[in-house]
Amino acid sequence: MRQGAVLEGVALLQGLAECGHCGRRIDRQMRMAPVRTAGDTVDPVRRLAAHHADRMIASVLNRQNRSTATGLRFTASRAASLRRSWRIPRFQPVGPAAEGELLSVRQAARELEVSPSTLHCLVNDGFLPAEQVAPGAPWRIRLDEPMRARFQAELPAGYVAMREAVRRLGVSRQTVVQWFKRGKLDAVMIYRGKRKGLAIKVVGPGPSLFERPE
Repeated sequence: MRQGAVLEGVALLQGLAECGHCGRRIDRQMRMAPVRTAGDTVDPVRRLAAHHADRMIASVLNRQNRSTATGLRFTASRAASLRRSWRIPRFQPVGPAAEGELLSVRQAARELEVSPSTLHCLVNDGFLPAEQVAPGAPWRIRLDEPMRARFQAELPAGYVAMREAVRRLGVSRQTVVQWFKRGKLDAVMIYRGKRKGLAIKVVGPGPSLFERPE
């Protein structure tokens, strides 16, 4: 870019009375056209703001490799500014969630008497269904009665620890997990005592002696 063009741009931004390149007068009242964030960034902000504070919104947008209209990384204040410019309400924490409402991993962990890291592992294993309001957003768990029933303080009759289930069924842990996800095995999470961890209901040699992971 030529130096004169740079000087004229600086003059416009600073509201100088005369351009250093061509000498023509510049109206002090001139304003740059507003720069707005793309709509495909505003949409996830709208969804995120219903559940998360500005700091988390900024974190998620950065994970998605999004930037502000001027090319900057998002911070909590920049996310808040974007939210306000589009009149998106700020997240307001409410009281205890009603049965079946989506909870954060931390909230669900407190309700289920397990650690957040345990829930993250269960989500990754496919044992625990979870939802995201946008890619890269924190997982949220719908804690209803069927979900609570998967967490037991004591080992129910007919259930064995994951390691024992693998030995009895003669397959890998991954195969056991896949069978559970397909509804071919029942499983619960034991959250107290020495037997804490996933327990599998084993009543025979397995769904099929000849079935193997795809």
